[in-house]
Amino acid sequence: MKTSSGRSRPRRVGRSEPLPWRVSDQLWALLESILRDPPRRFRHPGRCRRPARLCLEGILFVLYTDTPWLQVPYRELGLPSGETCRRRLEEWSRNGLFAQALEVLQSQLAEAGKLDWSRVIVDASLVEAKKGARRSRARSAAALAAVTTSP
Repeated sequence: MKTSSGRSRPRRVGRSEPLPWRVSDQLWALLESILRDPPRRFRHPGRCRRPARLCLEGILFVLYTDTPWLQVPYRELGLPSGETCRRRLEEWSRNGLFAQALEVLQSQLAEAGKLDWSRVIVDASLVEAKKGARRSRARSAAALAAVTTSP
């Protein structure tokens, strides 16, 4: 099948793969009830909030690309600003909604067999290390092996 430009295949328009931070309709159906926006006030409603789905996509963009919040290219991607996404993440975390959403996602991944707990990393900022605490009596065997140089 030849086209007018001499190409054997028709030219594709757009992306062949979806962007990894986009939230699918199937996933949003699971999360919509959890991350729903609160109702607007009647007397002083203020500015309309950006949709929760777009804010979630902005959060996923920052996590996926490791971009700072203030450098999110929101106009090019059609997302809310990075600051809006950050504030929404803080709001969801403060209200416990983000933890509920993570539980739903973890259960879905576990059912699909795509959750690998062997690659979990504990960050030092999450584990308390008290200053002035008594040292543990347990010693590493590697430390003794490193001290001696003879066989």
